[in-house]
Amino acid sequence: MRDGKSGPVGRRNVLGGAAAAMAAAGAGLGAGARTASARERDRRPDGGEPGRGRYAGKTVLVTGATSGIGRAAAIAFAAEGARVGFCGRRVHLGREVERLIRRAGGEATYLRADVRRPEEVERFVDTVVRRYGGLDIALNNAGVQKPFTDLHEVSVADWDDVTLTNTRGVFVAMKYEIPHLRAGGGGVILVTGSSNQYATRPGLGSYTASKNSVAGLVQAAAIENGTHGIRVVALAPGMTDTPMLDVHRPPGDTDEQWAARKAEFGRQGIDAFKRMATPEEMASAALALASDGMGFQTGTTVVVDGGQLAGL
Repeated sequence: MRDGKSGPVGRRNVLGGAAAAMAAAGAGLGAGARTASARERDRRPDGGEPGRGRYAGKTVLVTGATSGIGRAAAIAFAAEGARVGFCGRRVHLGREVERLIRRAGGEATYLRADVRRPEEVERFVDTVVRRYGGLDIALNNAGVQKPFTDLHEVSVADWDDVTLTNTRGVFVAMKYEIPHLRAGGGGVILVTGSSNQYATRPGLGSYTASKNSVAGLVQAAAIENGTHGIRVVALAPGMTDTPMLDVHRPPGDTDEQWAARKAEFGRQGIDAFKRMATPEEMASAALALASDGMGFQTGTTVVVDGGQLAGL
């Protein structure tokens, strides 16, 4: 990785003062020096420096971060010290997330970009890299779902919208991220997949097809970029309570009725936990997958579904 990104930063002088210097000299150490083994003992198991966020000094890019899993992930990475550049189509929500992160002491930049438009994605990626001096982690999360519709009744327009967003949008993002990651010596690409890759439901044909295609992109990108130090992994959530579900909200439902309906979805659909996941739980999984502790994980889809598939 680039200078200043992967090495220890801000090491403490634990042997300050004359007495400490004398003790260090007696032990064969220069004043203020620390052995490699001492540094290793102080380093956190997740690869971060003690007293700092595990992503301090890293630049993280997130697509589709104005709501749901992307929003939660942008906030979580920033809370762990990362500089976060994120995009989405809804400007007012993007600015809101940017303000939340900055008010909490984090660093974030929102840029409007639609992953269906390659020129906007290229501009977004290049702007984040210029602003923060490189790229370490990309979470390609932007996605859409349409109301439950039998496959033969799905309109071509809806099919195209799902495919352009969920599949081609991931390809386009990777296309512009990979050169920067290679130039910087490596990094991590995460992609939001879906448990629907393994078992779908009636009415979700276009969504399922798009996420299965994403799995293929992850495999191809992983084997092409492993020797460049780039890991590529898909996170496959199960049912998660995000605004994406609102396309299935029956007309006329009050907020209370819709909340009760979603709770029932969780009880019926997830046998182990009997509830849907929260966006924050998926963000936590993304941070774990991006960490150095998962350094040999690539080319796979990791299911985080609360036991949804286990009950099928």
